[in-house]
Amino acid sequence: MEAEQQVARHYGRSGIEQAFLDALRAAGKDIDHLQPGDLSGADEFHLGGPAATAALAADLGLGPETHLLDIGCGIGGPARHLAAALDCRVTGIDLTAEFVEAAEALTRRCGLAVSFRQGSALAMPFPDGAFDAATLIHVGMNIADKAALFAEVRRVLKPGARFGVYDIMRVAEGDLPYPMPWAATPETSFVEPPETYRRLLGQAGFTIEAEHDRSDLALRLGREARERAAARGPSPLGPHLLMGPTAPQRVANVMATLERGLIAPVEIIVRAD
Repeated sequence: MEAEQQVARHYGRSGIEQAFLDALRAAGKDIDHLQPGDLSGADEFHLGGPAATAALAADLGLGPETHLLDIGCGIGGPARHLAAALDCRVTGIDLTAEFVEAAEALTRRCGLAVSFRQGSALAMPFPDGAFDAATLIHVGMNIADKAALFAEVRRVLKPGARFGVYDIMRVAEGDLPYPMPWAATPETSFVEPPETYRRLLGQAGFTIEAEHDRSDLALRLGREARERAAARGPSPLGPHLLMGPTAPQRVANVMATLERGLIAPVEIIVRAD
């Protein structure tokens, strides 16, 4: 429980919605008539951003009949993306109350019907077999007990449902620099190799269907973002809105570690037995 409180404090800060609204105005957006894409660049808090979300959705086979659970939904970026692009029904859950409040407010401004709940991924407030699919996008790095996490995900999924994990995973030995986007210190950072995910997912009652390393995508998009910033100046919409003034150091650390080949953003698609 103490670890979860530390994680919530790491992410939580007041005024998230207002910070986004100010940035959207500065970017020339009409905050009273927002589209999910207007928030792109800041509300999908993971390597690869919307492109990685779209790839995950395609691999999961999401569609209009899907009731999707987005575990660790943050401020709702992937949930809005998938609800708008695929017309699927989305429920998001996140540990951080300030994220859930911002997710609800920004989603209303986009005119989308997405449900958000505050709660722990280790004890979710949903009945057994409630969902057709689930996603976990850059969340597992903050959860030490992944066996309990995957068992809880299996509980809330229907038999045959697909679960898409997209986490930063360790792929080589070496010290990770901190702060990182997901943790200021190693005390709340639980980066594991893909083989640990495979083993624990299997023990929880999932069968692995596919696995993809998205490093090339993340590196290419990161390089393009740096080139745009150099040519045009920094965008009002960026990771600083969620990470604050330490954003440049956090982003630099994760990208440098990715380039060194110590970590990789890895997608694993599994099916509930």
